[in-house]
Amino acid sequence: MSSMKLDALDLKILAAIQREGRITKLALAEKVGLSPTPCWVRLKKLETAGIVTGYTARLDLRLVAKVTTVMVEVTLGHHRQGDFERFERAVRDSPAVVACWAVGGGVDYILKVAAPDVDAYQRLMDGWLEREIGIARYFTYIVTRTVKEAVDPPVEALAPTV
Repeated sequence: MSSMKLDALDLKILAAIQREGRITKLALAEKVGLSPTPCWVRLKKLETAGIVTGYTARLDLRLVAKVTTVMVEVTLGHHRQGDFERFERAVRDSPAVVACWAVGGGVDYILKVAAPDVDAYQRLMDGWLEREIGIARYFTYIVTRTVKEAVDPPVEALAPTV
């Protein structure tokens, strides 16, 4: 976590760029109530501090290619540091895994996988099982409809002073 102290203007900048990453410097300054240069300086400090990690476009991949989204619960057979590292390396090396969370509770990980179809997803899992990366069991949930999806929680939900 950054040690940079954020004030209400910083939070307004973060909220604005989170909603609209392609916003111009002038429009951003107007939204937060600053002149362009001080606003730009603040944004650069937020980037340098590592709070703003990048800018990206949200795509509706269904308009580009066939996509099947799968949520997967994974439990490892053993819980030594090397077991976690081996599994996490395989996850990081797989472009089909678009998100992975280590969780407490009844399972060790929850993954979000995007594949062209269920067969492609199953080939990924079969390959992992064959490579013996430590999976004891896994449960597959095919996403039938996306009700809500956000890249990150909105700043406004976590920092109510915005």
